[in-house]
Amino acid sequence: GGMGETIPPMAIEINADEVRTPPAPSATVMVLRDSPRGPEVLMMRRHGNSAVLGGAHVFPGGKLDPQDQAVPIALLDQAPQRLRAALGEPGLDDPMAAGLYLAALRETFEECGLLLADGADGEALRRAEARIRAGEPFAPTLAALGLPLRTARLVPWSRWITPRVASVTRSRFDTRFFLAEAPTGQEACHDNHEATETLWVLPADGLRQYWDGAIELAPPQILSLRHLAGFASVAALIAAARSRPPPLVEPEAFDLDGERAICYPGDPLHSVPKRAWPGPTRLTWRNRRFEPAGGLAELLPAG
Repeated sequence: GGMGETIPPMAIEINADEVRTPPAPSATVMVLRDSPRGPEVLMMRRHGNSAVLGGAHVFPGGKLDPQDQAVPIALLDQAPQRLRAALGEPGLDDPMAAGLYLAALRETFEECGLLLADGADGEALRRAEARIRAGEPFAPTLAALGLPLRTARLVPWSRWITPRVASVTRSRFDTRFFLAEAPTGQEACHDNHEATETLWVLPADGLRQYWDGAIELAPPQILSLRHLAGFASVAALIAAARSRPPPLVEPEAFDLDGERAICYPGDPLHSVPKRAWPGPTRLTWRNRRFEPAGGLAELLPAG
């Protein structure tokens, strides 16, 4: 901006440029725990200076790193063909299939200090964290410290591919969303570098906070929370994830009456007629946020 301009507080700006690069393979993890009011999901508030969705609340995750695809098969607890089958992507090669799970495990550990394994030794976890922060590779470091690598903790949930005209980012991602039950005896914490806040939230409460303006969310998080909000327990969510292949979601954006509308499978304007989940099939950018036509009520499960 020019001299003396103040940066607007909103993280999310609408973009209209076409991105010509292929989408970067990425992994996102919705870490879940049961509470008396239903399952809670872990969200991190991205640092305000982040290039992607600065200041917004997201699930832990990030892009595949070359090291994620270089993990020896011997270190895996599941064969790559099982990982491929669970992802519902028969065309993936072994390094990519394993790499998506490794990226999910690594990002969860790096961004919120959770190793998705029960009974992990606390002292070994602290040593692993220090070594990985110093730039040592994730999987070999865990192996050297006797810490388990549990791809089986991750259950594929959905796959999102950013459209060529990305509405909220300057880059494209091919993101596999996973569910994972939070490990026992570990505390989630943020690193104050990439993330500045850690929030365990009931999905419906997260949507209410979004509607009240207390937190900011991008469309994949809004619709993922809506989908999670219909379940009564972590076990029910994991069972639902295992019972079906993850839906592939390729949002399609339209400019309607001067407003940007993003449509999802099942919407009359979307090229895929079959819905991918309950709730809204369209979000429109108005009031400097993404809104379904039916307002907050359409973001919450009935009842």
